[in-house]
Amino acid sequence: MSALPQPAFAARWKPYYETQLGRAYLGDSIALLRDLPDRSINLVLTSPPFALKRKKEYGNEDQDRYVDWFLSFAPDILRVLTDDGSFVLDLGGSYLPGFPVRSIYMFDLLVRLVKEFGFFLAQEFYHYNPSRLPAPAEWVNVRRVRVKDSVNVVWWLAKTQNPKADNRRVLKPYSASMEGLLRNGYKAKLRPSGHDISSNFSKDNGGAIPPNLLEIANTDSNGAYQKRCRAAGIKTHPARFPPAFPEFFIKFLTDAGDMVFDPFAGSNTAGFAAECLMRRWMSCEMSEEYVKGSMFRFDLGVDSPQMRLVEQRLAPYGSKAPKA
Repeated sequence: MSALPQPAFAARWKPYYETQLGRAYLGDSIALLRDLPDRSINLVLTSPPFALKRKKEYGNEDQDRYVDWFLSFAPDILRVLTDDGSFVLDLGGSYLPGFPVRSIYMFDLLVRLVKEFGFFLAQEFYHYNPSRLPAPAEWVNVRRVRVKDSVNVVWWLAKTQNPKADNRRVLKPYSASMEGLLRNGYKAKLRPSGHDISSNFSKDNGGAIPPNLLEIANTDSNGAYQKRCRAAGIKTHPARFPPAFPEFFIKFLTDAGDMVFDPFAGSNTAGFAAECLMRRWMSCEMSEEYVKGSMFRFDLGVDSPQMRLVEQRLAPYGSKAPKA
């Protein structure tokens, strides 16, 4: 089990708030990364601001500068990972300004992370959000020359060729047809494709191995986090992880007690998922308002020291932390 340095790191970095298993920090994540010790993080899981052609309120780099900007984080992400650790990077696509053609910054970034910094690409994933609205409007809705973009690329990178992983932790329910085969049996035979399907195919393994296409809708607009932020007069983060996304990778790539770190935490969905799954976590976010709002993801207890800290942090907003 990895451990954070005591007292060197603690002397330089004070958490904005703490939970039973985690610490949320306000500040520049590249500075925090540089203060973390070698091999102290089991999973870096993040979705940084994308290289979009329009500026967002949460801050994002221009397409032309994006890859170089992100690569400034790469040496320390690699350094802080345990030898069997993983780095999961979620990236959205974008169009070139003024034209219905795509930027390839996500692929440029991947190639440079592998070629220049020594990361290994363990597997590529695709995060499909079926509820995403048609965009960009100019090409999809107005001119009708493109279909809506509903997929993010997700690079699962690792420090070595053999990162820790166990797909038995993320099995999916069997399909109705597979359940029928398990009930009725399956005759071993050679498939037209040439695959030899043995009698082991009819063994019940507790679920189906998931594909690398993750279909996870992002439709939550009135959950506890949003309600509590509104009650406190705090702006919610506009680009939040659906909780099932970090849950999948935390289950798949870590053990209980491992350390998960999100350097672009936003509303800290990754930290909350780690807490629920009994993993230790750290998060870093530059916006104090987003860090304040992220407190509402956690049930800290009305009389706990952590809750008193929450109320102290919220005092300038004229509100105490709303009850769940």
